[in-house]
Amino acid sequence: MSAHDPADGLPEHPERLWSSPEPERSYDVVIVGGGGHGLATAYYLARNHGITNVAVLEKGWLAGGNMARNTTIIRSNYLWDESAGIYEHALKLWEGLEDDLGYPLLFSQRGVLNLAHSLQDVREGVRRVNANRLNGVDAEWLDPGEVGEVCPIVNVSPDVRHPVLGATYQPRAGIAKHDHVAWGFARAAAAMGVHLIEHCEVTGIDVEGGRVRAVQTTRGRIAAGRVALCAAGHSSVVAGLAGVELPLQSHSLQALVSDLLEPVHPTVVMSNAVHVYVSQAHKGELVMGAGIDACNSYRQRGAFHIIERQMAAALELFPVFARAHVLRTWGGVVDVSPDASPVVGLTPVDDLYVNCGWGTGGFKATPGVGWCFAHTVAHGEPHPLNAPFSLERFTTGALVDEHGAAAVAH
Repeated sequence: MSAHDPADGLPEHPERLWSSPEPERSYDVVIVGGGGHGLATAYYLARNHGITNVAVLEKGWLAGGNMARNTTIIRSNYLWDESAGIYEHALKLWEGLEDDLGYPLLFSQRGVLNLAHSLQDVREGVRRVNANRLNGVDAEWLDPGEVGEVCPIVNVSPDVRHPVLGATYQPRAGIAKHDHVAWGFARAAAAMGVHLIEHCEVTGIDVEGGRVRAVQTTRGRIAAGRVALCAAGHSSVVAGLAGVELPLQSHSLQALVSDLLEPVHPTVVMSNAVHVYVSQAHKGELVMGAGIDACNSYRQRGAFHIIERQMAAALELFPVFARAHVLRTWGGVVDVSPDASPVVGLTPVDDLYVNCGWGTGGFKATPGVGWCFAHTVAHGEPHPLNAPFSLERFTTGALVDEHGAAAVAH
């Protein structure tokens, strides 16, 4: 990582933010996947548990997968107690993370609006607000006039195809700069002795006597006391190397940014019915996302018809953007579980742990799941906040159904 211009909001570093060591032949913990979750897990293993003989293996470059391809929304206003617990834990960590890491993350608590366009949306929104308040999560119900006060550029006219009947509002929610988050975690973990090894693809997982022993990589065999999988959309492929079948489907999730605009969009606006969510990045570009592509895919790009619908939906809500131009589009590979909630915990293979199934909600959970997954790996048992998200729930039936929260983006 080279030096940066202080005008970009980053400190000037004449040296690399982390080193690129050759892999050792063995580690206490090997983390597969160098995205936000893998880096956060490594950091909290070292910080909270004193486990520093750790390697993070990334087949490409650090944070080059979904971490670099998400739309950076951070919120905790989930319906079910289990989801609210882990996401609110994450949000509280976000609020002190810049000081903790000693690195600027551009965390901006500008609030999130979830719009309601039908009476059913209104009922579900009010129910969620009440559930949030019971869980100590900040939440408000706004009528259309109040929506217009929070975000004046939203079209709240009653005579449109999808009229805004109200919205849930979480004032503490917001956005952060995804690259800075990854760099902050990587820098802090490396400073405590964690090895960050790029261009090292895992091609096999050695299991003997029901226990994980090592990983096979493009840079040789690496023995491991414990292996933690944080491979996002490729989690089912990597877990399959150890004979573990995960109930996941991988899809492409598209997003796009516009050219640079003056500051006009003060918050984050999401709409399940219209299927679009919009925020404005620090530099000025609009950041927009939509629902996932229906077909299963490992492609990091999507289909044109999704983008076309996304633009039509955005203009329904924001007529002021009619003359904006699309600058670039991209896709990430998201892993979706049957109940649209993550899988975090133990596997049938001893000392093999999995963190996956986040679908479109992985970024906002980064510090929270890193904290909880590090506890799980360090102690060999789930942290109370991720215990409900065990793999066994798909046989016991104790599902955490968050499909309503996942219709557009987590």
